[in-house]
Amino acid sequence: MRDSYMRDDPAFLAWQQGHRLDPVDRTSWWRPWLDVVVAATARGVAMRRARIVSEPISDYVRYEYDGTFTNVSAGEQVRWLPRRRTVDLLVPGVDLWIFDNDLVIFNHFTGDGQWADPGMELCRDSDVIKRCAAAFEAVWERAVPHEHYRPV
Repeated sequence: MRDSYMRDDPAFLAWQQGHRLDPVDRTSWWRPWLDVVVAATARGVAMRRARIVSEPISDYVRYEYDGTFTNVSAGEQVRWLPRRRTVDLLVPGVDLWIFDNDLVIFNHFTGDGQWADPGMELCRDSDVIKRCAAAFEAVWERAVPHEHYRPV
């Protein structure tokens, strides 16, 4: 949902200096997250990520876009939705993860993209989960699969 996160992240700073992930060197990719993705998708779990982005995209979103091939290679399905195409959608104002339609984790950040304190909020309220799931599905249906999205 944000156009930038933790701009002091060493990986983002390295990317700004020209470092790019090597598609052949899978051991250098984002660990341990991608190991979790590989294991979950091997069990048949669908892992979907939708990113709502402003266009033209920010440097941080371009950094995310450049590294998304690792998520896709690990088994995540990733789609991109330009923010201007969301005006008729009702979406939560914060990033979130939905797990098995049983749990939502809301991620909270400060105005400059750092983790807030506390950074995560767990929610098991079935009404909230249903609304978040419906919002995600609306975004997912409209969003462009990673392999077809060309950032502006």
